[in-house]
Amino acid sequence: MKSLFLGVLACAFASAGFAQELVSYRVVATNKTSTMQKEMQEAGDAGFRFAAVMGGDTAFGGKEVVVVMQKTAASTGKFEYRLLATNRTSTMQKEMQEASDAGFDYVGQTVFDSLFGGREVASIFERSSDSAATQKYEYKLLATNRTSTMQKELQEAGEGSFQIIGMTVGKTLVGGNEVVAILRRSTAVQ
Repeated sequence: MKSLFLGVLACAFASAGFAQELVSYRVVATNKTSTMQKEMQEAGDAGFRFAAVMGGDTAFGGKEVVVVMQKTAASTGKFEYRLLATNRTSTMQKEMQEASDAGFDYVGQTVFDSLFGGREVASIFERSSDSAATQKYEYKLLATNRTSTMQKELQEAGEGSFQIIGMTVGKTLVGGNEVVAILRRSTAVQ
């Protein structure tokens, strides 16, 4: 369980007309999903917003997921987070839809090698605590160990107006090594 706070000055391209703006970062790294959600929520309460995620081996932490959160000087508001991690893809789709129904939006995914859960597909959902109304989505999760099957399933989902928003390759409990794609469409599209 590590949380590291970094502050840096973002050097924008003056020739392109961008002003320089102070950007603060918070790096959260852990091998427990419950710890990751707690630390992301603490950062969100302090005004930090999700920026990037990656799972893998770190020099001192071993198998961890590392999340980078950022906040600019102009940022206002707080953010809430849900970290969904499971090794059953059917469970993930249900949990993603529940998060969306509660006003959360997908922001990233990775494969999480947790101490207790083994290899899990992890998805991160975010919502602004300042936002009164957000766009709602219907989520679809596709998982297969054959790329030809993924091509067919993606094409069928596209014909239903679903757009791909994330993809990982991970080992799941039922399917072994699977290509896992997350798609969504606006609930206004039927």
